[in-house]
Amino acid sequence: MIKYLDLKKITELHADEIHTTVSNVVDSGWYLHGVANRLFEEHYARYIGTKHCIGCGNGLDALTLILRAYMELGVMKRGDEVIVPANTYIASILSITANGLVPVLVEPRPDTFQIDDTLIESAITDRTRAIMIVHLYGKCAYTERIKDICQRHSLKLIEDNAQAHGTTFLNEELRIKNEELGWGNEECRMKNEELRFAKKGVDVSVASYKNDNNTSSTSIPASTAKKNATDTNPNSSFFILHSSFPHPNSSLKRTGSLGDAAAHSFYPGKNLGALGDAGAVTTDDEELAGMIRTLANYGSSVKYVFPYEGMNSRMDELHAAVLDVKLSYLDEDNEARRRVALHYIDNVKNPLLNVPGREYMENNVFHIFPVMCKERDRLQKYLSEHGVQTVIHYPIPPHKQECYRQLGHLDLPVTERIHREELSIPCNQVLTEEEVGEVTNLLNKFI
Repeated sequence: MIKYLDLKKITELHADEIHTTVSNVVDSGWYLHGVANRLFEEHYARYIGTKHCIGCGNGLDALTLILRAYMELGVMKRGDEVIVPANTYIASILSITANGLVPVLVEPRPDTFQIDDTLIESAITDRTRAIMIVHLYGKCAYTERIKDICQRHSLKLIEDNAQAHGTTFLNEELRIKNEELGWGNEECRMKNEELRFAKKGVDVSVASYKNDNNTSSTSIPASTAKKNATDTNPNSSFFILHSSFPHPNSSLKRTGSLGDAAAHSFYPGKNLGALGDAGAVTTDDEELAGMIRTLANYGSSVKYVFPYEGMNSRMDELHAAVLDVKLSYLDEDNEARRRVALHYIDNVKNPLLNVPGREYMENNVFHIFPVMCKERDRLQKYLSEHGVQTVIHYPIPPHKQECYRQLGHLDLPVTERIHREELSIPCNQVLTEEEVGEVTNLLNKFI
């Protein structure tokens, strides 16, 4: 069986470091709001490129806390509207309605699965207060047009970054410069990755998969730099690569730093996953960060004093310590996912399947590799019978869920087609070359 995602194998990649850091936390006797949380928040904020990171219980809490904090700060009030992609996972919409706000669903682009920025402005009313973009499947949803819309209409831009840890966005200025140099979008991303690492003396390797003719089909540079294996102290500042990661003033920025605030999920199956539920908010807004931290701690910033009706949403020390270990490998793991994805893009050739083209590689860490098929259920059954596990993301769109029956009248044909035809195939860092080849061959033989 080729598993969709083998979490046991992923954990085994860094088993010694994880076991050591977990033991250190257990032996410390401090399990909440301790050193591990503080270090992970510092490291993750630096990695994303923001001034603040606030750990919390999960990704849904992170989204809910952002909106609730804006309400407490007077930026929003009950009944205000938040624009959100119609094809998102339901958590995005749950965070909106949980705060008494109104979700306004906007269709995605069928080629990227991201919110269609040409449709956003027509959805804005005098009650609109924010746009929530969702970097769905690991691809960046942010565009310069969305930024411009937010600025012109004085709207907050909130990122749901639950599926896109490590995804980058190349701004227009650098894109134009690279075009002048004759670099394509993917090539310029690779060049800039190489340049950033080279400045820090970090080696960059090239890895590739073989196609059916046993010739190298594609290659993508992958950082081979790793945390020093001898450094097993979870309290040490071992992220030597973080200074070479994009900074807020850099042309190449990470998702999670593109808007006013961003929510992150560290559910075990994410590209950066904990050993249970965990989440975080990143932002440059100091006042917002303080309010979120207060609300997540029962509404208190001073012990036993509660100016707000808060909630209990904390990241365990164990999860923070494990995430700190895995963060140093995130870029390397994402590059492995991208190599698998590029193999599928270049080698899956079946008229019954709609596989993304090479342009889909841009600004994407492939949390999910989506294949569209009009006979999706039959395809899933066929792959299962041949030992390949797949997942549907997602079988029922939010506006067709019973809990949101008041939205059921909406005409959202693009969203409904995606939910009717999408099938996610294995795409991760622990797949072998043979497994990737087997999945490819099975897809090509589907009739």
